[in-house]
This record gives sequence, C-alpha cells and structure tokens, in this order.
Amino acid sequence: MPRPLRVAIVGAGPAGIYAADALLKSEVAAEPGVAIDLFERMPAPFGLIRYGVAPDHPRIKGIITALHQVLDKPQVRLFGNVDYPTDISLDDLRAFYDAVIFSTGATADRELSIPGIGLDGSYGAADFVSWYDGHPDVPRTWPLEAEKVAVLGVGNVALDVARILAKTADELLPTEIPPNVYDGLKANRAKEVHVFGRRGPAQAKFSPMELRELDHSPNIEVIVDPEDIDYDAGSIETRRGNKQADMVAKTLENWAIRDAGDRPHRLYLHFFESPAEILGADGKVVGLRTERTALDGTGNVKGTGVFKDWDVTAVYRAVGYLSDKLPKLPWDLASGTVPDEGGRVVEEGGGHLQSVYVTGWIRRGPIGLIGHTKGDANETVANLLDDHAHGRLHTPASPAPEAVESFLAERDVRYTTWDGWYRLDAAERALGEPQGRERVKIVERADMLRESGA
Repeated sequence: MPRPLRVAIVGAGPAGIYAADALLKSEVAAEPGVAIDLFERMPAPFGLIRYGVAPDHPRIKGIITALHQVLDKPQVRLFGNVDYPTDISLDDLRAFYDAVIFSTGATADRELSIPGIGLDGSYGAADFVSWYDGHPDVPRTWPLEAEKVAVLGVGNVALDVARILAKTADELLPTEIPPNVYDGLKANRAKEVHVFGRRGPAQAKFSPMELRELDHSPNIEVIVDPEDIDYDAGSIETRRGNKQADMVAKTLENWAIRDAGDRPHRLYLHFFESPAEILGADGKVVGLRTERTALDGTGNVKGTGVFKDWDVTAVYRAVGYLSDKLPKLPWDLASGTVPDEGGRVVEEGGGHLQSVYVTGWIRRGPIGLIGHTKGDANETVANLLDDHAHGRLHTPASPAPEAVESFLAERDVRYTTWDGWYRLDAAERALGEPQGRERVKIVERADMLRESGA
C-alpha cells in the first residue's frame, strides 16, 4: 500500500500554514494522502501575526482563526522551538521527507546607508516591533526618552511604529501586550512623531484602513502639510489605476485642509523629504537632515538641493525587512531571497535543487499583505505536486512519522506541539481574564516552554 506524501515545512507563519492548506486541499491528500510537519523556531506558531503585527490590530490577528483550522487537521503536526539549521539541517530533513518547503519569512531590518545611522538613538523598526510584540529573544526594555521622534518610511510598518509611539500605554492596555511592554510605554516621553517619505502621497504604501486608523485615537492629532499634497502625470496615473492609492491620497488631502485640533500627541506625515543624514553629538542622535524632493513627471522624484534639519532625538527606520540567509540554500544577496522558479529552488548552475521549495517572503521578498502569501503557497505546492506526479522527488531514507521524533529526542531538542499551543493559549487567556483582556502574552521562552508542556 503506498504511503502518504511526507512534506516538511520550515516556518509556521502564514506562508507555511497556507502551504500546508494547499497540500491538504490537493488530490494527493485524498489518495495516497499527505503528512505534513511544520518546524518553527519559536515555541508558538503563527510567525508574523504573533510577532510582527501591532497589538492594536486584533482584526488582522483574526487571521489566526483560519490558520487554526489548518493546524487542527490530523495530517498536520507542529514541532515548535526547533531551529533550522541548529537543531535540524537540510540533510536531516531530506532523510525524513519527500519534499521540504522553506517559509521562514523576513525578520531583520533592511539597511539604510546614510551618515549617522549607527548613532545611539537610531533604531530599526523590526527591533522595536519585536519588543512591543513580546518576542522572547529580544531585550525586555526599550529606551523611550525622546520627546520628538522621526520614523523613516511610508509603509504599514512605519504607521505601526508611529502609532505605538504616539498612543498612550493605557490605550494599549486592553490588547495582549505583556507587563514589561506596558511599563515601558508608560514611561514613553514622545509627544511629537514625524513620519517621512521621500516621494508623494500617491506613492505612499499605506493601506487605506491602517492610515485612517491613525485618526481614531483620542490622543493623536494627525497633521499633513498642504504643501505636501502634489501630483504629477505619473501620480495621477497611479491614482487612476490603483484604488487603494487613490483612497490613501484622498485621506491625506482631507487631513491637509482641516484645522489642527488639540489632542495631546501630534503625528506629522511628511512627504517629499528624503533622509540625508542623522545628526549626532557625543555619539547620540540630535536631529535629522532631509533633502526636499520634487516630482519628475513619472511619479518618481529628484533632489532639489534644499535641506532641512528636524529637531528629533530618536530615529526609527522602517524601510523594509530582510530575510536571514538559509544555510545549504542558494542566496540572492541583493534581494535577500532564495532564487526560485515557481517555488522550486534554483541552484547556482541553473538547475533545481531536488525536492526543495520556497514560499512567502523568503521567496519574493517582504512585499504585499499577509493574504498575498496564499497565492505564493498555491503556486509552490502545485509545482511540488507536479514533481511528485512525474517522479522527480527524491526518496527519503527514514519516512516513518516517528523517525523525526526519535531524532529530536536523541538531540535533546525540547520541542513544543500543537497540543502544547492550546495549553499556552489557555495560560495566556487566563492571565488576561482578571483584567477583562482577551489574553496577556507570555514573553519568556522558558515560561512558554513550561506552559506548552514541551
């Protein structure tokens, strides 16, 4: 009797779980069946949704409900707290599985090469996001002494960072933030937050809903300079062809023409200001210098040679995420991705690395919304199944389901399971219940492992 197709997925965030879902919905799942093991370096699943989405976005976190349904399937197992390649290597995985899909995402900050970027008070957005999302592997405190702060970038991560800096700790207390984050935000001295984009309103990468949510806080006054509302032919074409870009531009226009109110914290959205230098004294940030830009007719901008210094003492760069290089896989240094064709990993010589695939941000870079990874997963899985149908997958030496469990036990790897997630979930909800909160996130890795019954 033929055995099920065994697939390992490295990374149990949305991209990896969407790949599992695509496998479960395939014809192969019916006969001879599929067996899917997800390996996740964190003790808990859900990746970006748990550790990359701002805590005041419960609607986005609702995606977890759909992901839960996939992980509840009997054909799927979770091995949490298992790090690739420290705990298990590609060669190890190939010994147990017919195919391996990498969906490890992107968690590091992309560099910004301007003078002063290394000053004390210059931060990467990804590090700040990890702190306020209670990531177990980052420090428990964050310096929040600056009263005036700059955020570089005009994407949703920049909005998240700016919003968390501008809100009060008590506004965020009903969310799942852990006690150390609440205490840190309680001491936050920021009263002005300035968000800078080098291009214009039509080129901003905000999603319309996230942008409008800035104005919902009773403590944040959102301010847009009317002089920053400008369009050229390329910008007008963008608005006509992109409904979301048009909605963002309309929101910004409405804010630019209204009178400023008296909410205590001010959040300025600046356009046509290209960061040129972070100014420092005694090794610390004391300001930001930008160059005014102007549209060139195509929607792009050019420098005008006019510079302005801004009085800020902290700068957060939110200019994009970057994936970590995966050992044993080819790597495109410029894009920070694994080279692929339709999800099939492409080696340096141009051939496909047998039985090895990628999906999500490790494949195409950190662009698009969470839901966009579903299309990636479907394409990758379709090509994996095509390789399976045509006998192009390798044959694992030890395909028995218990083989990988024995391997991890022999390595003394303390791993969590899907049942363990239910226990951790219950523990977090129990912490929140006395305060009328849905949950309070557990931060320490040792506590997560204990509550999960690792």
